[in-house]
Amino acid sequence: MTTTPAPAPTEPTAPHETWDAVVVGGGVAGLAAALMLGRARRRVLVLDAGAPRNRFTAHMHGVLGRDGTSPARLLADGRAEVVSYGGVVRTAEVVAAGTDDDSVTVTTSDGATHRARHLVVATGLRDELPAVDGLARFWGRGVAHCPYCDGYEVRDQRLVVLGTGPGSVHQAQLIRQWSERITYVVHDAPAPTDEELATLEARGIVVEQHRAVRADAAAGPDGERLAGLVLDDGRTLHVDAVFTAPTPRPGDDYLLRLGAERAEGAVGPGGALPGAVPVDTLGRTSVPRVWAAGNVVVAHANVPVAIAAGTMAGAGVNHALVEEEVAAALASRAVTVAG
Repeated sequence: MTTTPAPAPTEPTAPHETWDAVVVGGGVAGLAAALMLGRARRRVLVLDAGAPRNRFTAHMHGVLGRDGTSPARLLADGRAEVVSYGGVVRTAEVVAAGTDDDSVTVTTSDGATHRARHLVVATGLRDELPAVDGLARFWGRGVAHCPYCDGYEVRDQRLVVLGTGPGSVHQAQLIRQWSERITYVVHDAPAPTDEELATLEARGIVVEQHRAVRADAAAGPDGERLAGLVLDDGRTLHVDAVFTAPTPRPGDDYLLRLGAERAEGAVGPGGALPGAVPVDTLGRTSVPRVWAAGNVVVAHANVPVAIAAGTMAGAGVNHALVEEEVAAALASRAVTVAG
C-alpha cells in the first residue's frame, strides 16, 4: 500500500507546547528513532550538533544495500525521510537537560528550550586515538579500527596493527585475515607473552616491540596519504594502512546529569573501556522518559546495529506514549462517569 507522507508540522514556539519526543543526535540511530516516531504520527524534533562519528571517512562498508555509500549521503537521505513524515530536524547543540513528572526539557546553546514527553539520546561517541604525532589526520583514510568496515579495501597490502591494550594481539590475528603482510607494533600494549609471540610467528605476523612516534605522509592521487610509521628507534615502517583500537568516549553527559549511571567498564583491544549506561532491549534507561540508542551506549555498534537500536527505541517510545494515553483516557472516563 502506498501512502503520502504527512506535511511537516509547525514547530512549537510557546513554552507550554510539547513535542511527543525530542531526539538529541542526528546520526543514524537518532534518525532511525525519529523515522519510526514520524511514521507513528508523533510530533518529533531532532536536534543535531553535526558531528557524526564516521564523518572522517568518505565511504561506509558492510551496510547491506548501501555498501560504499558516503555516510553523509546516508544521513542526508535519512533526514529527508524524517521530514517527509512530519518530523523536524534542526542543527543545534544541546547543553542541558532536565526531567519532571510528565516531561523532559532540553536547552540548546542558543538559549532555546524544548519540552517533550520523552527524550531519546543518540549522541554517539568520540574516538580517542593513540598519542602518535600525525596519526589523527589520517583517521578514516589510512588509519582505521574495524577490519569489517575497511579491511577489504586494503587487502593484501602492508598493514600495521598499532597496539593499545591487552586485546591488541587478537586484533593483529584478526587483521591477518585480510593480508599476509602484517606487522604488530606493540606500542602501548603489554609485551606479548611467549605463547602470544608463538601464535603471531606461526601466522607470519612480524612483531616490533617498540613504540610509534610519528605517522609520515606522502603525496597521493587524491592528496596526502599515509606512507610510514616511525618507531622510537628511528626506523620507518612503510605502510599502506594502520589499524588500531581507540578509546571510546561516549557522549553520555546528558544521561549522567539526568541521573543515569554507567555500568562497570570492560577490557577491549585498547585496554580498559568506560562503562556504558545500561538500556533494555528497546533502549529504555533507568531514568523515566529517557531512552538511548547507538554508540552512546554500545561502543562497537556499526551503522546497521545503530540503525536497528534507533528503530527499536523509536518504537519503544511510541509504545510508552500509547500506554500513557490509554491511562489518561481511562482516568478521564472515570471522572466523567463519576460526575
